Amino acid sequence: MRKYETLFVLKTNMEEAARVALIEKFTGIIANDGEVTNVDEWGSRKLAYEIEKLTEGYYVLVDFKANPELPRELERNFKISDDVLRYVVINKEEK
Repeated sequence: MRKYETLFVLKTNMEEAARVALIEKFTGIIANDGEVTNVDEWGSRKLAYEIEKLTEGYYVLVDFKANPELPRELERNFKISDDVLRYVVINKEEK
């Protein structure tokens, strides 16, 4: 299993319960085929530039261990979710 981290930005106009459910959904996808080592919610922050007419986003950083196929599945789920503004998945072992 390789070490990865993902940072995703959610819309801030979501309700608290919906945001928690979405974070649990993504960490659940990771936990099904890998291991979540850390979830760090950075909270609402100002975006560097406007995205979909929004100036703030809710940032979440997740460190995890997984097989090489999992990041592709995670990115697919990020793409189909309307509440995710931006995301990135990084292999921490590559240099």
